[in-house]
Amino acid sequence: MQWQNFIQNLIPWFLSHGIKIICILVGSYFLNQFFQVFLGKVIKKKIKDKVNGRKKKKAETLLSVFGGTLRFAVYILAILIILSELGINIAPILAGLGVAGLAIGMAARDILADFISGIFIILENQYEIGDRVKIAGIEGEVKEITLRKTVIVDESGFFHLIPNSQIKIISKKQEGASD
Repeated sequence: MQWQNFIQNLIPWFLSHGIKIICILVGSYFLNQFFQVFLGKVIKKKIKDKVNGRKKKKAETLLSVFGGTLRFAVYILAILIILSELGINIAPILAGLGVAGLAIGMAARDILADFISGIFIILENQYEIGDRVKIAGIEGEVKEITLRKTVIVDESGFFHLIPNSQIKIISKKQEGASD
């Protein structure tokens, strides 16, 4: 009897809320896909006339950083909309997240320093994906740059994750220089 009541209550709930939640999840997935394609086309269009290797690496770097940030923002927004759909008041959650963000920001100065350093690394074109660099005594090819870290693969195939705030000196061979 209890199962029958549960199922009778579940069906109307699913028809009113469950379908909306599924649509939110599917919509956020497709929105992320759209942003990835859109960003790719916008960045490629900006460098269309200058398609040398350096500009291509810059496009890959920008696409990686902005794409990851946008993806994170869309999924956080989707989670908040789903919580709202479930009947949870998100105003206190947002207020709590603001206060928690402030507290975490104070406690996590290193993470903030990583983000700020990452922004300057990207904006100043200090290095890009595919560049051969020497950072913190590690020499290799840059495989990934995010606002938080830089990933370098050395000659032996080891991946080194270097927090951006720890990067003080960068050695990079100038393009076109002879070996």
